[in-house]
Amino acid sequence: MALPLVVGVDGSDSSLQAVDWAVDEAARHELPLRLVHASRWERYEERLPSLSTSRSSGEIVAENIAASCLQRATLRNPEVKVSAEALAEDTVSALLHEGREAFAVVTGSHGRSELADTLLGSVSLAVAARSVSPVIVVRGAERNRQGAFGRVVLAVGDVAEGSAAIRFAFREARARDAELHAVRTWRRPAHPHGSQSLLIHEASTLVYEEQAATILNEVLDEVEREEGDKTVCHRDVIEGPAHRVLQDVSEQADLLVVGSLHRRDRSGLQLGRVSHAVLHRAACPVAVVPQRP
Repeated sequence: MALPLVVGVDGSDSSLQAVDWAVDEAARHELPLRLVHASRWERYEERLPSLSTSRSSGEIVAENIAASCLQRATLRNPEVKVSAEALAEDTVSALLHEGREAFAVVTGSHGRSELADTLLGSVSLAVAARSVSPVIVVRGAERNRQGAFGRVVLAVGDVAEGSAAIRFAFREARARDAELHAVRTWRRPAHPHGSQSLLIHEASTLVYEEQAATILNEVLDEVEREEGDKTVCHRDVIEGPAHRVLQDVSEQADLLVVGSLHRRDRSGLQLGRVSHAVLHRAACPVAVVPQRP
């Protein structure tokens, strides 16, 4: 049985965009869709007498949000199997729990309680940083969310991040019939000292670029050999800070995939600087794919 695609919903515009995106994603991969609205509504209202059979207003609101999102998903694609549930739980904890047995967890970039100028909602950030399954934060302009570019971008970072993100990106490109653009960045060394000739400096610069290309080719070749993948994959080695390069290339991408190494001996948020930056700034949906040692 296929694992579900789990979506965190709260009725905000951002979460509705996440629902639309997730319906299309579920259809591409032939997955069931599970909509989850989690809220500790009992914390914010007086408890009713124990003998009362009436439901609290918070519970009713939560169920209405879940039901309306279910209706929206069904109208978008009636062929996708959709279920919805309202849970009286902390939102982050609920989505992390649901994500343990999920294809991926999908969230919007902002929640109902987030300030308008917040770059990324606290719930989305916490889930992306701690989930054991891939997390997709739906952000960016409509054309990026709708897949107008036919391009999936894969950020190839440290080798320690493993191949989980690479395999995820190949799978997404296949499902979308899109091109895959694998990007590895590199940085030019500092300006030469007075005792170092310009020729030597340029030679050392070339070494940095070649090292980046070698790493890029090695990790991609391994996955392609193991899976016999025939996806069209462009390999780009680009000079510059990784977060800025990825922000630029995301402007013409349908999805940006980054890896994240989760260590069992560490607790709390486990996002690298690059993943953290693109979650806040990317111009398209971002998938954070954990690599568990």
